[in-house]
Amino acid sequence: MAGCPGIRPADLEADGRGRLRRDEEADLVELTKILARDSDEDRVTDTFRTWLLAEGWTPVDPTDRWTDLEAVRGEERLICEAKGRTSEKGIDADIAYGQLLRRMTSQDPHTRYALVVPSSSVKAAARVPAHVRQLLRIDAYEVTDGNRVCRLTD
Repeated sequence: MAGCPGIRPADLEADGRGRLRRDEEADLVELTKILARDSDEDRVTDTFRTWLLAEGWTPVDPTDRWTDLEAVRGEERLICEAKGRTSEKGIDADIAYGQLLRRMTSQDPHTRYALVVPSSSVKAAARVPAHVRQLLRIDAYEVTDGNRVCRLTD
């Protein structure tokens, strides 16, 4: 169905092998949350935007029309690529890094880049070693299922 987010066994009560435990009440709560969003990428982006505001950042119109979110704080600029839940976590993380690399048109040391992913994609995002992300001025952030933002550290 177009616009309908994918629902995985991990989104519901399931065992380690992905078999559903069939907790109707808990499943209905989770399904309602999932279906209320346009997409998980929207949830991730909205949660990160809210976190940025709380951290003193001001969202601005992106300089590149394909950028998911851009924000400024003093002299700092942050250009963000967000991803939602996906069945192809590794491929989507690789694509996101490529998208950020293409947006690195400024040599201004005050410009940083952010990859923002849900908890389910943290391992894929962390495959690029921290020292490489540091050299490229890319910070990686996790948006948890409870809509908390955490900066990835290795």
